[in-house]
Amino acid sequence: MNRSRSSGDKKVAQPPVSRITRSSGSQDRHPDPAESQDPGQSLYGKQRRRNTDSALAQDLGPISVNVENILPTSKEKKSRTSSDPVPAGQSSGSVSRSGLSSVARLVKLGRCKNVVVVAGAGISTSSGIPDFRTPGTGLYANLEKFNVPYPEAIFNIDYFSNDPQPFFSLAKALYPGGHRPNYVHYFIRMLHHKGLLRRVYTQNIDGLEKLCGIPEDKLVEAHGSFSTASCHLCYTPYPAEEAKSAIMNDNIPKCSFCTATVKPDVVFFGEDLPQKYFLHTEDFPKADLLIVMGTSLQIEPFASLVNTVRSTVPRLLLNRHAVGPFERVPLRRGDHMELGDLAETVRRFAELLEWNDEIEELMKRQEVMSIPTLVTSPSSLTFCPNAAASSEPETSRSEPQDQRGAGSGGEDTDSETDCKSSASSNASK
Repeated sequence: MNRSRSSGDKKVAQPPVSRITRSSGSQDRHPDPAESQDPGQSLYGKQRRRNTDSALAQDLGPISVNVENILPTSKEKKSRTSSDPVPAGQSSGSVSRSGLSSVARLVKLGRCKNVVVVAGAGISTSSGIPDFRTPGTGLYANLEKFNVPYPEAIFNIDYFSNDPQPFFSLAKALYPGGHRPNYVHYFIRMLHHKGLLRRVYTQNIDGLEKLCGIPEDKLVEAHGSFSTASCHLCYTPYPAEEAKSAIMNDNIPKCSFCTATVKPDVVFFGEDLPQKYFLHTEDFPKADLLIVMGTSLQIEPFASLVNTVRSTVPRLLLNRHAVGPFERVPLRRGDHMELGDLAETVRRFAELLEWNDEIEELMKRQEVMSIPTLVTSPSSLTFCPNAAASSEPETSRSEPQDQRGAGSGGEDTDSETDCKSSASSNASK
């Protein structure tokens, strides 16, 4: 993170770096190219190409949205008048239900070789981890026992400075180790396996992207993680395992330099985003497909990243509700939505891509190769309704790399374990 760290009695200043602070407002919002006053200029100061992307535009077809969950029933049609507002994300004209098939066709044609994924808490709900904002079941709806003045306060750095105990109580349930990756994580993993994933930008701090085998260089944990810890005041590094041990035993870890409270390097409201976040200035201009999944797009500046791809780039929203620019009526040309249960939607997408069998085989193989680990819950605050899921062993990161499907670029290799497994598999044939 972008901070000055103390060493001895002197402060060692780091070289100047770009700074963006996490906030729930819009002051740090990345600009939307569609809002530019000069229609001939893109966000990156280059003339927009109108003819060179014509082939891609033809393949995209009309804007599309799956209206399964937003079209009115016959009873609702009778009661709705012509003055009623159009549901979010629904075009006022006819709509197509070909969003997934249109994007799947582009991928199978080889037109999407630099896929950027933007992911939120919704991708982990199938693993037993709640999202933040779902009424009744979301994390923010179940914080009464922590006596915080408002839900977001539990992740506010100023509130933490005055009273760290609410966050530490919550952290005992949020620490990685009690949950496992699900089908959605492995779908993203398969994008990498096929050589199509440029980067995945995640808001999650659960570590499941790493656990399913997405390489470190392909992952941007925009809101930090539990893997490291430091003093919240002077930013002196602190052993992550010692911090975890203290928190799990209801103790408050203290900085050895200034005695202030230590916390995991999860990015709070009011803190700088990690330097790796700025890879977006390279990734989004080069993306040829943007997949947005499981996010409310309400936390800035992360939320407005989706506006920084080129105007000709297809954007696919896989979500329970229309959010952000996908609430616009009509949708931008090339925007597609598929609304409903995320795990089911991603599975249908994988079937259209003919990847489903490979993903299931990958999940089974990692289950067999996993090392049994007894996982116990250190806190009475449990977010895993499926007891079997929380007590099953964690998966390993190894994967035999003997699968080659359409679209495999071979540009990115997996772990050394994958290579060894592949060699062993080939030798046995």
